[in-house]
Amino acid sequence: MQGGSADVWKENVIEELESGEVEYELVEEFLMSLKKEFGGGEEESTKVVELRKLEQGGKMMEKFV
Repeated sequence: MQGGSADVWKENVIEELESGEVEYELVEEFLMSLKKEFGGGEEESTKVVELRKLEQGGKMMEKFV
């Protein structure tokens, strides 16, 4: 996380953790906070991978495209 809004968010989270303002008991809590801030970009990537794995009649989807 370097530069731009990600860097600002990271610095804010570090400050909140150090001051005790926020505490994540589980990694999932942190990841939910991250997704809330920056959206589910990985969801789009996951869907792209799923589409590329689709088959029809034993042929990969990319053959049809």
